[in-house]
Amino acid sequence: MRTYLGIFKQAALGALLLMTISLPAPAQIFPPSRSAAHRVAIHVDDNDPKVMNLALNNAKNVLEYYKAKGETVAIEIVTYGPGLHMLRADTSPVKQRIAEMSMAPEISFTACSNTRANMAKQEGNDVSLVSEARLVPSGVVRLIELQKQGYAYIRPSGR
Repeated sequence: MRTYLGIFKQAALGALLLMTISLPAPAQIFPPSRSAAHRVAIHVDDNDPKVMNLALNNAKNVLEYYKAKGETVAIEIVTYGPGLHMLRADTSPVKQRIAEMSMAPEISFTACSNTRANMAKQEGNDVSLVSEARLVPSGVVRLIELQKQGYAYIRPSGR
């Protein structure tokens, strides 16, 4: 004789199986960037307008190059440490360019939550970011994850 627990386990297993079967295709699970033919992570950790502009120029040039070839590309600019100033609403020397470039869906801007919290603690107030920025728990970890996903790694330098 079957117990209620046994019936419940069977029903739960059936529901899990049904959910697995009805999951969307992988292209729908992952953001478009994972399906792009080319993927580039650009690392910014300097509070230097030259480096920030160089990173934006790199992103723009990569995007234009692959668009001209009819190929897809995903570009993610990852900021942390002093480079977070690039995405700060109050201190970014390039926020106008970010607003313009964010119109291209191929380009995204990522901000380190650890850095933001540390800056807020040091300054004694909230650190607001430009609306185009997306927070991740750790900028360094994000770069590691992107490289594991096959992203090319670029670190512009003002030196």
